[in-house]
Amino acid sequence: MKMKMIHSFYVEPNDVPGGLALWWSKDTQIKVQQYGKHYIDAKISVNGELEWFETFIYGPPYKEEKREFWEFMTNLRQANGDRWLVIGDSNVVSSRKEKMGGVPFNPNDARSFFDFVDIMGLIDLPISGGNFTWSNQRSDEDVILEKFDRVLCSSNWNMVFPKVVAMLDIAIGSDHAPIIVLLKGIKRKYKKGFKFESK
Repeated sequence: MKMKMIHSFYVEPNDVPGGLALWWSKDTQIKVQQYGKHYIDAKISVNGELEWFETFIYGPPYKEEKREFWEFMTNLRQANGDRWLVIGDSNVVSSRKEKMGGVPFNPNDARSFFDFVDIMGLIDLPISGGNFTWSNQRSDEDVILEKFDRVLCSSNWNMVFPKVVAMLDIAIGSDHAPIIVLLKGIKRKYKKGFKFESK
């Protein structure tokens, strides 16, 4: 089924891997506030109602860049106001149950992410459809599965959308499974949610 996304915004990669793309339909109003190689920050409303800020992320994969990124996100949140959604590839595993195979989970590797979520008081929304969102696309003893992709929201955002549903879609041509977020309670011409792709 075509999602009829008629608007788009791109951040071209300046290294490999990299690049961000955002698409949206005519009944969704999105104004990009700022962007960089790891994020697109936007102000969003649907059918001219219920404004909120949303930041689409592709977290840095390199350890030395992670703390700087999450500190930046903390400052961004303070500028955005209370109603905020963060969605995308965090490139962070936050617990043992979010990882299978490969190097064992080390909580110190996620410390700056934990600090960000704690300081901002964000809710890590459950995602149905599987425990992992990324695969190294190998099999048997070489397989590595991790939950990198997540949906974070402020309590004020969650109060506006208490029936929000996040789910995994089928991964096609990517090592990440895309996330679909359904904002129940909004009258829309279609029931599909946002799709955000990080390359």
